[in-house]
Amino acid sequence: MRSYVKKITQKIDKFSKEQLSSLLEDMVSEIENYDSIMESLSAGIIIVDKDYKLIQNNRVAERRLNFTQHLDDTMPGSVYLWEIIEDSDIADFIKNCAQKGTTNSAEDFSVVSENGGVRFLNIQINPLVKNCDLCGRVILIRDVTDKKNQDVLVHRMENMANLTNLAAGMAHDIKNPLGAISIHIQLVQKALEKARANNDVLPAKKFVEDHIDVVNEEIEHLNKLVMDFLFAVRPVNATLQLKNPALLIKNIADFFTPEFNRFNVGVEISSSTDQRIMLDEKLLREVIMNLSQNALAAIKSRFPECNIERKSEDKGAFLGLFKIDCSTDGIKYVIKITDNGCGMNSQTVSRIFEPYYTTKANGTGLGMTMVYKIVKEFSGEIQVESQEGRGTIFTLTFPLPQSNTKLLK
Repeated sequence: MRSYVKKITQKIDKFSKEQLSSLLEDMVSEIENYDSIMESLSAGIIIVDKDYKLIQNNRVAERRLNFTQHLDDTMPGSVYLWEIIEDSDIADFIKNCAQKGTTNSAEDFSVVSENGGVRFLNIQINPLVKNCDLCGRVILIRDVTDKKNQDVLVHRMENMANLTNLAAGMAHDIKNPLGAISIHIQLVQKALEKARANNDVLPAKKFVEDHIDVVNEEIEHLNKLVMDFLFAVRPVNATLQLKNPALLIKNIADFFTPEFNRFNVGVEISSSTDQRIMLDEKLLREVIMNLSQNALAAIKSRFPECNIERKSEDKGAFLGLFKIDCSTDGIKYVIKITDNGCGMNSQTVSRIFEPYYTTKANGTGLGMTMVYKIVKEFSGEIQVESQEGRGTIFTLTFPLPQSNTKLLK
């Protein structure tokens, strides 16, 4: 079609009125075909010029993104695209690409739909080339919600596979108190049988009460085991969205830093990236709070001075240290959490995420299990390095969204 139109334009002055009319009809038909193709695509398409001013779009793009005005009401080349996009994160991404002259880029975003649900969009920017020259950009908008939800489902199925071992351990734990209950009930029954054979003379009151007290204690123990088990196996109710972990962690640290400082423990939060990843803000807070409180307990265990509140006039260096650093290695998002507490031996490190395993006298042994489950729910991994008397490092790694996939330039 392109070569055909070029030939026609070279001879247009020799055409009759009828031939020109026929030619215009053919061109209108071709344009209609082009528009039909644009509207039939499942991906949203937005075409902008070199300055990222809107030239053309299909209706899918308008359904995928929220705009401050109808795109049909804008004159081509009259408005910068980022100025009419409601979502601030997407608008900033488009504006940043325009300022940097980005040729190829892609990033995932989470947006809230009209019904309150969360949708995930992948926005990809490609070059628009004409006669070997860059004349604009083609922006593709794809809905990747189903893929994200499928990934979450796969990880949940993997977590469910671990229930077999957990249930086996639970069965073993239940067996012991059930055995004790059975023994003490049998003793009471034998005492009653003996009483009936002895003119209904009941045994001493204390004798029966002792057995009943043991039964009640074991029933309470069983109830706690069942409640803890349900807590350990319940699904993590995560609402995953693309968020900046470094910013969230800083806000969380602002909450507990005064307590740490009061007990002579310094807090350092650092980040070398503004990258966003898939997470649930409330669950991330649970992870950070759990690890920070464990770190504080470990520091107090190593340094007895940290159990005494520091005087406000003390200005020296903190004895304890708790650090969180956020970074990326090009493939993963890395959160490194470090303390200089008492550390752990190899046995504790190997069992730290097991349900009910704890080294604290009043611990439930479920805090680190929940941390592990949440990290897995974010499609992440967690590793532990620790040395007794030196401290502990937790390394949390999470997959980066598509924005860090290297594209051909």
